[in-house]
Amino acid sequence: MPVTYPRFCTAGDTAILIELGAGIDRTINRAVMALNTRISQAGLEGLVETVPTFRSVLISYDPLKTSGAAVREKIQSMIDEPVSQMKQETRLWRLPVCYDGEDFAPDLADVSARTGLKTDDVISRHLEGTYHVYMLGTYPGYGFMGDVDPALSLPRRTNPRLRVPAGSVAITGKLTGIYPLEAPGGWNIIGRSPVRLFDPTWPVPALLRPGDRVQLERVELQRFADIADGVGNGTWRPECEVQAL
Repeated sequence: MPVTYPRFCTAGDTAILIELGAGIDRTINRAVMALNTRISQAGLEGLVETVPTFRSVLISYDPLKTSGAAVREKIQSMIDEPVSQMKQETRLWRLPVCYDGEDFAPDLADVSARTGLKTDDVISRHLEGTYHVYMLGTYPGYGFMGDVDPALSLPRRTNPRLRVPAGSVAITGKLTGIYPLEAPGGWNIIGRSPVRLFDPTWPVPALLRPGDRVQLERVELQRFADIADGVGNGTWRPECEVQAL
């Protein structure tokens, strides 16, 4: 039986999940971001937090102040308005990436072999896109970004790594991402960025947020080292341009 969207799902006794569509799709995700903004700004009594994902919004509420039925009724009225047409502010980031060397790009040659592309073509296709940050997850500050050129669409590694260095730039399927810290991972690593994506001492700990856009710029090893030094001593920050969609 076909699923009708939007769909309300109970998520325990203190949360509601609202699904706006299926799959990884920018139009669906922009509607998710618009609805998330609308809910966050509505001043709903008992609202604890909202968590936007690829295709849904999770709404947590305080059951001592409101009920699931009341939350659903208020959210339904917001969905009945043209959510997808709501103007959104977005930030365009330009982040440096170095694709040189086995340490920084251990899977680049393998990706080249599996896709049938020269390594330079893999790099150029990865640099071509303006990526949409669909959501944050898995690790603090980790942005799931898409859409990767279809020619680079590959499954995860058969044998995930126990330690992926912070800053590693990786791809899988239609997604790319930058590891904000050293962690296990199974994506295909093709480069590394010197940018710090997460710092618990920042007012907002994560650099990226859902709905942001990202352009990647290639840098050589010396420039990578210079930027890393600047990041370390606080004299370098990535470029960011605020735009309205």
